[in-house]
Amino acid sequence: MSKIGLFFGTETGTTRLIAKKIHKLLGDEIAAKPVNVNRTAPADFLQYDRFILGVPSYGEGALPGAKAGCLESNWEEFLKELKKVDLTGKRIALFGLGAQERYADTFASSMRPLYEKLKEYGAEIVGDWSIEGYQFNHSDAVENGRFVGLVIDQRTQGMLTEERLQAWVEQIKPLLLK
Repeated sequence: MSKIGLFFGTETGTTRLIAKKIHKLLGDEIAAKPVNVNRTAPADFLQYDRFILGVPSYGEGALPGAKAGCLESNWEEFLKELKKVDLTGKRIALFGLGAQERYADTFASSMRPLYEKLKEYGAEIVGDWSIEGYQFNHSDAVENGRFVGLVIDQRTQGMLTEERLQAWVEQIKPLLLK
């Protein structure tokens, strides 16, 4: 069994923290240590067949990218480097962060561009998550009444993070290990 690749983009460090918690729940024997996408190359990324990918929310639901004058890049730049690759046979679970009170009209919408691009490249996306227990007006990350991946709101529901992470990891683990 090959390990699960665990990659994240981050603006403030919170997505990194969640990726580390997921890694701890899975353990070293199942998942590779979390890696920031701005510190990896497409060839290193593509060595995996199973992934967990994390994305923060940025502003009004955009996929985070390089800030003006900043050397760090994020998912937007990484996807440009990937270009059009064939991810057929690759299975991917997504998690995203959001602030439902502050951004009720775009809650966790930054997962959608990543989701769409990965599907376009042929990946199978697993690990959708219920919208129950969240209070928001709209999210582009909702499809068929469910989030396309786990959504964490550290700002207003941090007390639910551990419980949500444990339940989601148990949900995706058999899907990523087969």
